[in-house]
Amino acid sequence: MESDASTSPRRSDSSDSSTCSDGDDLLSSSSPKGTGIHRLPPLPCATDGAIAALVEELESPASSLDDLRRAAMELRLLAKHSPDNRLRIVAAGALPPLVALLSRPDPLLQEHGVTALLNLSLREDNRGAVVDAGAVGPLVRALRSAASPAARENAACTLLRLAQLDGSAAAAIGRAGAVPVLVSLLESGGARGKKDAATALYALCSGAPEENGPRAVEAGAVRALLELMGEPERGMVEKAAYVLHALVGTAEGRAAAVAEGGVPVLVEMVEGGTPRHKEMATLCLLHVCEDNAAYRTMVAREGAIPAARRALPLIRRATKAQSQGRGVGRVAAAAEEREPVAGAAVGGGFKVAGRSL
Repeated sequence: MESDASTSPRRSDSSDSSTCSDGDDLLSSSSPKGTGIHRLPPLPCATDGAIAALVEELESPASSLDDLRRAAMELRLLAKHSPDNRLRIVAAGALPPLVALLSRPDPLLQEHGVTALLNLSLREDNRGAVVDAGAVGPLVRALRSAASPAARENAACTLLRLAQLDGSAAAAIGRAGAVPVLVSLLESGGARGKKDAATALYALCSGAPEENGPRAVEAGAVRALLELMGEPERGMVEKAAYVLHALVGTAEGRAAAVAEGGVPVLVEMVEGGTPRHKEMATLCLLHVCEDNAAYRTMVAREGAIPAARRALPLIRRATKAQSQGRGVGRVAAAAEEREPVAGAAVGGGFKVAGRSL
């Protein structure tokens, strides 16, 4: 299982971030015997002619299953190990045949195709070409039903990369049906799948909040996020809180957070979480308090006022962000005075850039 890619947007060709989970890029040791596929050393570079030959092999009707597996695997590894290769592979016309692999019945071909697209999308200037090659729909189908867990998880990472292209890409991914599938992965996936799903949901819901936020709420994301936030041992509290913050910016998200018992969970985070957890929970509570006197009363009754005031100095020291510290104080004021408040400044805290989600 692998995520060949890093997903930190700070550098378009970075491969050392942990936004998408790290893993082994070589073939799984469980590859079927007799397939003609073996573990190979990394392929750091290749000539243009060699890349063109691999693309031609993918396109040829005469290629056997083993030929296709080998060509797809080599392109995948070439794309992993060299930013220059990523550009040259796209220029050689590899995207259409790689996208076509996602619809093949062979699980290994699907996995190689998905992961090659993930590696190519490490390069920011390739992402538009990946979208234009028609990859979004097949990636969503792979996310939903690929036989290999690695293919499903790498499809989530690839969609995350493409969602970072712009708001229209995030909206298109949502329209293709990715959001409920990601929520399902968040609910029932393994540790890596949950992390990748949370990160992709954040990118989709912050990139196109008007479209994807309601989709996530309708799919049950709020309940899944609150469950993860209430189980610190899973290591998902901060990721889940970021996604929840993106959702409670809408009336639907706030209503779902309250209905699913989110206020006590958030107050508990303010009382006993890390400085970052306190900050995130406080800003979520601030959204909940907006424009709803009943919610403000509920927040006050759950003990948010003293908890927020106690957390304020710690958050200020930890974040060195006075605007966010003022947001903590405003939660207490809003709940205590029962007055509507405007949204708190969040500084750079919710930008994907500069922080691995």
